[in-house]
Amino acid sequence: MDTLQILFFLLSALAIFSAIMVLVSKNPVHSVLWLIVVFFAISGHYILLNAQFLAIVNLIVYAGAIMVLFLFVIMLMNLNADTEPRKNWWMKLAGVVSGGCFLMVMVSLVRQATELSGKAALMKTGDIGLIKNLGKALFSDFVVPFEISSVLFLSAMVGAVVIGKKD
Repeated sequence: MDTLQILFFLLSALAIFSAIMVLVSKNPVHSVLWLIVVFFAISGHYILLNAQFLAIVNLIVYAGAIMVLFLFVIMLMNLNADTEPRKNWWMKLAGVVSGGCFLMVMVSLVRQATELSGKAALMKTGDIGLIKNLGKALFSDFVVPFEISSVLFLSAMVGAVVIGKKD
């Protein structure tokens, strides 16, 4: 067993443990913090897959922006266990049934993964997810849509400033 496999299994164990802790944690702030750990573990998997751009975007967008926003919203809501309504037994049953259906879908996907392993061997060139290749594609083949999207984002920022400006 080489170092990459050991690192893969460690990151997988960390992701699974953290995901379970997201579900089990009673405090919503702790759940959000565990979800950030899940995102870090997933970014580690992206790096192992040689997709550095996806790893950085995952950290910046999800762990950096969205989870911090969730954390602030949860802290501002000031959730207490006393104010939370009790769930009926049929709601719990519906949760168990939907979780079981999700588990069946995941098991069938794992069984089908053996068929896809042969197709994944064709992509072993090693340079698919590199930022250099993404930059070459963006600034050669897709330069016009890239520039149009940047103008669109600029106009959206100007519009947000105009709307948010007080008289």
